[in-house]
Amino acid sequence: MINNLNKEELVKAGAHFGHRPSRWNPNFAKYILMKKNDVHIIDVNETIRCLDIACKEMLNLVKKGGNILFVGTKAQAKDAIQEAADKCGMFYIVERWLGGTLTNHGTIRRSIKRLNMLEKRTSDIFTDLTKKEFGRLDRERIKLSDLHRGIKNMQHLPVGLFFVDGINERIAISEAKVLGIPTFGIVDSNTDPTKIDFPIPANDDSVKTIKMLTNYIAEFLSVSSSDASQQSNDENYSKSDSTTNTIDSKDSSSSIKRK
Repeated sequence: MINNLNKEELVKAGAHFGHRPSRWNPNFAKYILMKKNDVHIIDVNETIRCLDIACKEMLNLVKKGGNILFVGTKAQAKDAIQEAADKCGMFYIVERWLGGTLTNHGTIRRSIKRLNMLEKRTSDIFTDLTKKEFGRLDRERIKLSDLHRGIKNMQHLPVGLFFVDGINERIAISEAKVLGIPTFGIVDSNTDPTKIDFPIPANDDSVKTIKMLTNYIAEFLSVSSSDASQQSNDENYSKSDSTTNTIDSKDSSSSIKRK
């Protein structure tokens, strides 16, 4: 069972606080409720509405067998993004976004292959090394491990991109756009929401808000996917049981005729 978010919880987390009017993006106007103390107040009703739309669309993509890539490289989002991605079994990036992660995926895969090689201490590259050379390879391993730890097992491109802060993750968004990958994200009043396929208007600088929204999305995806899988299994069992009963009925009928 998924506990739906309500306005009081979002306001308590500070999700309604936008930026000063001097920093706002005019395209964000429809998500603004009012201006108070020289700060734009985001309409949390819109937050809930957009969150519901985004969650349902992400679930549709996941049901088709794809994965959503969670991205949050700003300090306030790192822990929440990694925790949420782990909870629903998705890939994530919380360190620096490497240019070409999506548009040049083959190069990224080669970098990950290099990491896998470095992690195997029995590999040929560790044969007859000096202490200095070993140290250099170890530093390379640590660096690559930090960069790729959330996408190390990502064999294929994701079917969706979820992020926190559209300005901070603009390169990731542009790469997704080039490849036609749908974008979902928590965007603040200083961001142009028209550049995002499924924007979720909220305070993207609040740790509490980010954690609340990302946890909700992760729970929605994991629970709904589990329910869909269970329903599919039940339907398959029902069909199998029906087929078995039909066969038994035919066998019984044949037996009676023979008598």
